[in-house]
This record gives sequence, structure tokens and C-alpha cells, in this order.
Amino acid sequence: MKHLVMKAQQKDGEAFVKLMEMNKQSMYKVAKSYLRYEEDVADAMQETILICYEKLGDLKEPKYFKTWMIRILINKCKDILKKNQELCLMEEFPEVEDQHVPEKNLEFEELLQALDEKYRTILILYYVEGFNTREIGELLEMSEHTVKTSLVRARQNFAREYQKEMAYVGR
Repeated sequence: MKHLVMKAQQKDGEAFVKLMEMNKQSMYKVAKSYLRYEEDVADAMQETILICYEKLGDLKEPKYFKTWMIRILINKCKDILKKNQELCLMEEFPEVEDQHVPEKNLEFEELLQALDEKYRTILILYYVEGFNTREIGELLEMSEHTVKTSLVRARQNFAREYQKEMAYVGR
């Protein structure tokens, strides 16, 4: 990806389009963890793509492109939330291309919905997107220690929701 970023920084339009295509699912998942409505998710993604295109030359380290892009996206999501003045609940992950979503993914999504947004976002960034705690701290503008603490609490809350679900299913 680093090579693609450098080509895009040199105003290679095809490279930029490929870069955005490679990151489209990640952007969607992060935006959806903040925003409730598909229109808002699309707006946040479009604005992020536009800013990335305009400001890509300012990125000093191409290897940090994804972190930089996600930070822009999170800021756009927060702007939309402020504008709409509403809380968000994640409704679903993007559909898998073959339209068959395994039942376990649906259960995972339902359990995530029960969590507070801050925990949901950290779990998605850590487990789904593969960011480490330092990177998540940078993205969410919090200390790495706070991220680690939140990750522990998120896991505990997730486990609690899972146990409630299992107790309900067992009846």
C-alpha cells in the first residue's frame, strides 16, 4: 500500500482510486460504528475521500495513510453527529458480496449493538480493522493506557452481553 500512496501523492488518479477501493470496507465499518443512517455514512465517506484527495500531498509518511484517513473519517463522523445532534447505534455491517452473511456474524453484530458506542468503536478498530492500541489512541485522541482500559471494559461488556444472550437462548 505504501507504494500506491506514493503514486497517489504524485497525482496518479488510478492509484488514488485503487487506494480508496482498498479501504472502502474499513471506512464503512468505522463510519457505521458512529453513524446510524446510511446517508450519513455515505456523506462521511465522500467527504473523507475528498479531503484525502486534496490533502494527500501533506501526508509525510505514506505507511501511515490508513491511520491518517481513518482519523479524518472519525472527525467527519463527529461533525455529522454534532450537526444531527443524535446518538448512533450500529445497525449492521456491510453485506458480504455473495449476499450470504453467516449467522455468527449476525450474532456478533447484535451483541455489538448492545454496547456503548465508545466500546463498539474500540472493538471494531482493534479486532475488525487490526489497529493496535497505540494507533487507536492516536485515532481517537486518547492515551494508549485509556485505550487498553477501554478495551478491557469493552471485552467485559461484550462477554456480559454474550452470557445474557446464551442464558436467553438456553431457556
